[in-house]
Amino acid sequence: MLTRRSLVTSATALLLSSASVSKRAFGQSADNLPADPTDRTGDRIGAVKYVVTREETILLDVAWQYDVGIIEVSAANPGVDAWVPGAERLIVLPTAHLLPDAPRTGVVINKSELRLYYFPKDTPVETHAIGIGREGYLTPDGVTTIVRKQKDPSWYLTEGERRDHPDLPAVIGPGPDNPLGDRAMYLGWRSYLMHGTNQPYGVGRRASRGCIRLYPEIARHLFDVLPIGTRVNVIEQPIKVGWHEGNLWLEVHPSYEQVDALEESYTFPTNLKPASRELAQKLIQAKGADVMADVDWGLVQSELVALRGLPVQITGRYRSRSRAGALDRTAGGDATGPAPRPLEPPPSPMRPTGLY
Repeated sequence: MLTRRSLVTSATALLLSSASVSKRAFGQSADNLPADPTDRTGDRIGAVKYVVTREETILLDVAWQYDVGIIEVSAANPGVDAWVPGAERLIVLPTAHLLPDAPRTGVVINKSELRLYYFPKDTPVETHAIGIGREGYLTPDGVTTIVRKQKDPSWYLTEGERRDHPDLPAVIGPGPDNPLGDRAMYLGWRSYLMHGTNQPYGVGRRASRGCIRLYPEIARHLFDVLPIGTRVNVIEQPIKVGWHEGNLWLEVHPSYEQVDALEESYTFPTNLKPASRELAQKLIQAKGADVMADVDWGLVQSELVALRGLPVQITGRYRSRSRAGALDRTAGGDATGPAPRPLEPPPSPMRPTGLY
């Protein structure tokens, strides 16, 4: 039976492995960060959740149900097989996030965390897992808008796609074989879209030709709420720093090279350097210059090595304790009670997981 002590111990044991994040590669700089000393809350959303697996659990299904990407899950649980994790394994779900440092309007896509943020005018911020372009087909950075929306779109193959798939027709109409799914939002960049998919397991990965993939239910939801003209800001921020309840928090994500390693083996290579301590220091300085002496630099360094993609409190840790996430047993049974319902994709229409 899991106790509070075993829960914390198991979660702590997930601090593994190393790798590198290049400031130049990700284009992140501390120079453009607004550091408002009066705003010391509101940068974190959600709460970390935990599931306990059953013998038949598939982590890709867990990721789909909780609207997180499988790479996010692997970063938080390195070494765990996404297809066969085994029974009675504690899994950390990355369902808490620091908001990216960008104008909080429209849609912000942080490629570094394979995640989209939507900032409605009158309702709480939403965040959703995404898939992005693989090596050689990188999703561009910059600001664009949604210029057109299409329900049940047709897929017009580009010349490159025709070369790669000569067996396919030039146009694939609506239906189960269409990789755009049943909702498409066309961006101001030619040939780039935000869309659903007929392969949900590809969400949360670097697997597309540059488009932004969404779980089908999420694509339908965003299609309904995002008007034409919505601003879409695509950025790369592997290290994020923010305020929550008066304390400074840090969140560190893997580099693209490390993401690809997670895709292959569910763990990080041991020969790669940690994320940039220099960049982390600059970002922390920009957000909380007056609390630098209170920063737990040992914890900062461990997160730069672990690359878990989870928000961690780095100041005030000796004055208060962050709240633990909820233990969710939808992925596994409890010896003291009845087994919960099996995992299954959420129904549609739905209020997507990830709305806070």
